[in-house]
Amino acid sequence: MYSLSDFDFDLPAERIAQTPLPNRSASRLLHLDGTAIVDRQFADIVSLLAPGDLLVMNDTRVLKARFFGVKETGGNVEVLVERILDSRTVLAQVRASKSPKPGNRIRLADAFNVTAGERAGEFFTLVFDGDVFELIEAHGRLPLPPYIEHDADEFDETRYQTVYSREPGAVAAPTAGLHFDEALLAALKAKGVHFAYVTLHVGAGTFQPVRVEALAEHKMHTEWYTVPQETVDAVRAARAAGRDVVAVGTTSLRALESASQSGELVAGSADTALFITPGYTFKTVSRLITNFHLPKSTLLMLVSAFAGYEAIRAAYAHAIASQYRFFSYGDAMLLTTDNK
Repeated sequence: MYSLSDFDFDLPAERIAQTPLPNRSASRLLHLDGTAIVDRQFADIVSLLAPGDLLVMNDTRVLKARFFGVKETGGNVEVLVERILDSRTVLAQVRASKSPKPGNRIRLADAFNVTAGERAGEFFTLVFDGDVFELIEAHGRLPLPPYIEHDADEFDETRYQTVYSREPGAVAAPTAGLHFDEALLAALKAKGVHFAYVTLHVGAGTFQPVRVEALAEHKMHTEWYTVPQETVDAVRAARAAGRDVVAVGTTSLRALESASQSGELVAGSADTALFITPGYTFKTVSRLITNFHLPKSTLLMLVSAFAGYEAIRAAYAHAIASQYRFFSYGDAMLLTTDNK
């Protein structure tokens, strides 16, 4: 039985990628197959996939979800939109010297007002005075991960989105997808690799470390996902042909596995709080493209469950020694599940 301390590791600060590479597909790829570790370039993914393999991608789009504002009392406020509930209402993290009470008004970006509603756990309900999507796009700031030390600029606004993003709703990017550019997608298509999409709106909880030593006591954050019927059909066709279902990122994997809890992949939309740790049996996904994850994070536990705890420990040690770039703007891994 694993505990939190089993998923800790020392990472030199200089290994945390602060900016993306000029070209998306120029990143490195650590190919882990069983216990074999091979250093590659991400563009090698074309040769590592076979005709008929299915890439499943998360088409969520990152919102400009970060705002600074002032309360009616004059106090400063920082707001991070976590989830859009409807065209006027969101759930958000609110940082202020005193938490707003229901009915309190907050001026955001010196442009529009929101009204605080009831609390929902760690979040606040905020009611906008206009269309949520329009106001966020016009006045918000892109919320880069907390370990990136610069404010988002115009380059980030392009590079912290996948080239296939289309469904706005995330506050963090599905970062494994950031390595794909149009030329690489065209090369994969020409080889006969197939594509399908899910939507999982990544929440800020993706960056939160687990804080309890006993993993069973951890309360997993929830995220909203959709698996379309056409994706279910594509998965079934790939598996029937004996081909791999390759999740692009842990978010795509969580959506597929969440929709597979009956034993078969089922189309639909729902909240997921699926917490994958070693011992989990994967039902749909056979290979995974992913970035390197934070110590003590649920995502490190997920990839350890997928490829094997010892194999991941060895791969991370190799990556650090070989100066791979870590986290959202960093390099990638290609993993094969060891329990399917």
